[in-house]
Amino acid sequence: MNRFVAAERALRSAAPHQLLDAVREVLCARYAAEEVELFMADYGLTLLQPVATLPYTLAPLPVHTGPAGRAFGAQEPVFENCSGGSVRVHLPVTVRGDRLGVLSVTMPSADTAAECSAELAEVAEVLGHEVVVAERDTDLYLQARRKDRLTLAAEMQWQLLPARSCARPEYALGAQLEPAYAVFGDNFDWSATADHLALYITNGMGEGIEAALLTGLGVNALRNARRAGLPLADQAALADQAVYAHYRGNAHLSVLMMDLELSTGRLQVVDAGSPRMLRLRDRAVTAVDFEEQLPLGMFEETDYFTQEFTVEPGDRFIFVSDGVHSVAAPGGETYGERALARAIAATSLVPAAEVPGAVLRELTGHRGGPEPDDDALVACLDWFGGRPTP
Repeated sequence: MNRFVAAERALRSAAPHQLLDAVREVLCARYAAEEVELFMADYGLTLLQPVATLPYTLAPLPVHTGPAGRAFGAQEPVFENCSGGSVRVHLPVTVRGDRLGVLSVTMPSADTAAECSAELAEVAEVLGHEVVVAERDTDLYLQARRKDRLTLAAEMQWQLLPARSCARPEYALGAQLEPAYAVFGDNFDWSATADHLALYITNGMGEGIEAALLTGLGVNALRNARRAGLPLADQAALADQAVYAHYRGNAHLSVLMMDLELSTGRLQVVDAGSPRMLRLRDRAVTAVDFEEQLPLGMFEETDYFTQEFTVEPGDRFIFVSDGVHSVAAPGGETYGERALARAIAATSLVPAAEVPGAVLRELTGHRGGPEPDDDALVACLDWFGGRPTP
């Protein structure tokens, strides 16, 4: 049997919690690998955490430095020379643009590593798809992603998210929440079809569990309306009714709702609250302002309307919650659009998946301390242009 087919079959037939054991066994038997380890990116995107059971014997690896970190950031195999002439190949584990972690495989020699690297990269891709499926049935990979305990509100929010990044020929998306282990009200959601990309940036009022419950209700109401095939304005109206029916105006949800037509770049928007949108085009950062409408759930039976404009190939859009644009420095100066524009311009060559983390690190420097007063969300959308209709 072809060795790659053997590896693929081993992964597809393995129990959900035994994917690492399965890939380790087949790579050692069929590819002469000496060691095989899987590392998952933690929720804060600062560490690559080893997938293992107690007692843990492997130390986590940094996301931004070292061979494994370079493989994760560049999304390319990275070779590391080891003692005795062996070579460790670090391979990105990614599913449709969602960067899950790194598979590290130690091979007996540089020649063997070079010969097998292309197939090992394919094995890592298959492993990523199997991890996503396995997470329905085991907590092992979710546990491996956390370097600290999540608050209950953060647990609820992370389970509500679609992914942290995704990519297609027309676009690339990335998003991140802060503080990753204690976020409560901010959220992002997206969904794509052959013709459209729907993107939602949400900021629920309140703190802790109450904010997470409010956001959970709003996001699921929007999903329910979207999956019923309703247009954007009707989605907002239905979610508005759901939130008002439960909270009677005592709590509301700010949301920026977008629907991008992939063949034309036509963007429809419902701006219902505080999330902001900025555009990077030709090295210039500008705020994209819409007519602001009422947040969801503030009043009974609010009517919403869409606004639209056309995006151009090469455009980059950054979306932020008020936990970003309203953050104050120790001297009282708010982060504001000027500082945010500088941070966006500084990341113009960074892939969309890494932009949110870079902007949030810049925000931490502006804040003057590691502990934020409010949770923060940054999302990035790169538009490459629609494919011609056949």
